[in-house]
Amino acid sequence: MKVTVEENHNQPWTREEFEKKLRDKEKFYHINHEFHILMNSGKLDKKAIQGWVANRFYYQSAIPVKDASIMSNCWDRDVRRSWVQRILDHDGYGDDEGGIEAWLLLGEAVGLTRKELLSHEHLLPGVKFAIDAYVNFARQQPWEIAASSSLTEMFAPKIHQKRLDNWPEFYPWIDKEGYTYFRKRLKEARRDVEHGLDITLDYYKTREQQERMLNVLQFKLDILWTMLDCMWMAYIEDKPPYHNC
Repeated sequence: MKVTVEENHNQPWTREEFEKKLRDKEKFYHINHEFHILMNSGKLDKKAIQGWVANRFYYQSAIPVKDASIMSNCWDRDVRRSWVQRILDHDGYGDDEGGIEAWLLLGEAVGLTRKELLSHEHLLPGVKFAIDAYVNFARQQPWEIAASSSLTEMFAPKIHQKRLDNWPEFYPWIDKEGYTYFRKRLKEARRDVEHGLDITLDYYKTREQQERMLNVLQFKLDILWTMLDCMWMAYIEDKPPYHNC
């Protein structure tokens, strides 16, 4: 007689099991969105590339605001001393001009002006809504939960490497000076993942908490996916907001 051992749904996952559950979420990462698939196979036109860069600039600008919101809720000095590096990575510090400046260089490399990017004149309403929701989440949640939502960074190095490997061939019209951001984030993202993963694996102890964290990570994945849904309508279907008005 075959005995089936059912999983105890009240039993917490081990750290290894929990981490695997988190990493299994990669299938929902926006690298698998059809917009990204087209982009990373050289099949987007210049307008779509420019649209993606312009809309993602709002996300880049929001990251240090999100991280400052997390820190504002955190009373642990040691955590703040580590987490503040994320703000410096994007805003810049000393001789390092930071990731926002690097993204401005990417914008110029694809033919956009700094004024266009800084004014957010190409920002799609749905993209803005999604990113603002993420910032508000970081402001309102306990710092540990908001911090762990950043773990989509687990999947980021792969996407940056693909751009560095493929874009020079697929999009020769893009100035190679624009790839600084992708190179910069290869190292930074791996460091951030290690820190964020430690916080997450330490904080979520019960099975209920661990399952909640999977939902938190899915929320962040939904944000990134929704942004590309908006860009797909605007730049692939050629149906930007109010196109029929």
